Amino acid sequence: MDALRLEGLHKSFGGKVAADRVDLTVPVGSFFGLVGPNGAGKTTALSMATGLLRPDDGRAQVFGLDVWARPVEAKALIGVLPDGLALPERLTGRELLTFLGQLQRIEPAVLAGRVRELLDVMQLDGAETTLITDYSTGMRKKIGLATALLHGPRLLVLDEPFEAVDPVSAAALKTILTRFVAAGGSVVLSSHVMALVEQLCDTVAVMAEGAVVAAGPLAEVRGDGTLEEAFVRLVGGDVRRWKGLSWLAS
Repeated sequence: MDALRLEGLHKSFGGKVAADRVDLTVPVGSFFGLVGPNGAGKTTALSMATGLLRPDDGRAQVFGLDVWARPVEAKALIGVLPDGLALPERLTGRELLTFLGQLQRIEPAVLAGRVRELLDVMQLDGAETTLITDYSTGMRKKIGLATALLHGPRLLVLDEPFEAVDPVSAAALKTILTRFVAAGGSVVLSSHVMALVEQLCDTVAVMAEGAVVAAGPLAEVRGDGTLEEAFVRLVGGDVRRWKGLSWLAS
C-alpha cells in the first residue's frame, strides 16, 4: 500500500489543461519532492490529491482509500498546508488550534495537550496570545503546519511551505518534518528550491506543462549532476536565452 497514489488525474480550466493525466506514487515513509516551473500543474495536482479540487477524470488514493469516494476516512489521514493558506486573522494561534481541534472532535484533554506541544515545538509559545493578523510570514507557515499536524495525520502534503520563510523558521520546519518522517510519517513537498529538495527528499517527481516528466529515487532522477541541472534539462530550459543583456555590464 502506498501513502499516496494518483492515477490519471486530469483537470482543465476553460479549455486549458492544468493537469494532464498525472500518475504519481508516494511510498509509505518517504520524503517526496514535487518540483516544476510556475504553471507546471503542481498545485492543481496536489489540490485534487487532497480533496480540495474535484478532478475532471482520474482518481487519488491515500493509503488505499479513494479521496473522492471515501472523503471523510481519507482526509482523516492527511495533513495539508496549501500555498497561500488563508487563516482567520482575528484569532490567536491557540484559539485557532483549539477551534480546529473541536471541529475534529478531539477529546478536550487530548486537544489541550496537543495545542500546548505544537505551540512549543513550533516556537510559538511566546506568541500564543498574539492575533494571527500580527504574525510574520514564518509564524504563519508554522501555525499552518501546526493545523496540519493537529489531528495526527499519516501523510503531510505541503505546497511551498518554505516560501518567504526566514532561515531560523526554515530550520525549525525542516527539523519537524524530518522527525515526522523518521517516526513513520510520509511527506509530499512541493517546492521551487532544488537545493532544499535535495537536502530533504529521498524521492522526487518533476512536472512540466501539466504532466509528470520524471519520477523516482532522487539519485536516479538527478543522475550524475545536480537536481537543478536535471530539472533544467527535463523542463526544456534554453540556457542560450540567458546569455543576452550585455548592456547591463556597460
